[in-house]
Amino acid sequence: MTTGIQFTVMPPTLVAAAVGVLLAVALLGPAFDRRSVAVVVAVAAVPDLDLVFVLVGPGGPNATFHTVFLPLLAAAALYCDTRIRGASRLADRYGPYGVRVAWVAVAALAVAGIGVDAFSSEGVALLYPLSDRYYAIVGGFLLSTQDGVVQTYVTVADGWVEVSSPGTLDTHTIPSPLAPGDDRRLRIVETGEQAVLVATALVSLPAKWLVERRDRSRRARS
Repeated sequence: MTTGIQFTVMPPTLVAAAVGVLLAVALLGPAFDRRSVAVVVAVAAVPDLDLVFVLVGPGGPNATFHTVFLPLLAAAALYCDTRIRGASRLADRYGPYGVRVAWVAVAALAVAGIGVDAFSSEGVALLYPLSDRYYAIVGGFLLSTQDGVVQTYVTVADGWVEVSSPGTLDTHTIPSPLAPGDDRRLRIVETGEQAVLVATALVSLPAKWLVERRDRSRRARS
């Protein structure tokens, strides 16, 4: 059976930032302003800083800061501070604004910073440092008149859910613009879909501010 599904390479950092912008627009609510958007977008881009580990080691691209433990630890610390402790240090200093921004930043770290790269053929080392194996959730989802529902992201074998793995830190090389060589390339936008995503993020910010200004004007007149 041929599905016509194509593998995708790792999205550039600009794409992660664009997803961070969209999450900020969707989730910040009353905390939406220039400062909060900047925080969320910066956190979304942070995982790609592990590209520098091709020079200094240990670790590696899509491993050191792409581990699932990073957002899990951040979420656990934030939950303990805001839900379990008697008084939240974050809320005491920044109020509900700071708490909202922090939770959206954690979401941006997990979804934009790590999740976007996980759905690429280059993959991410989700369990680093416990495991140096990369995992790539690549495939597609479609409806066929002959085959019905077809999804190739994961497979189930012997009761286990499996995803593809391109290798480990020792066997799988992820291109880095910092790696020694004659031809160093910094990927900005590589596909039409990525260009549309980035353009949508760029348009959504002024649109959000215009809508909010209009709503404030209406409330002031009423």
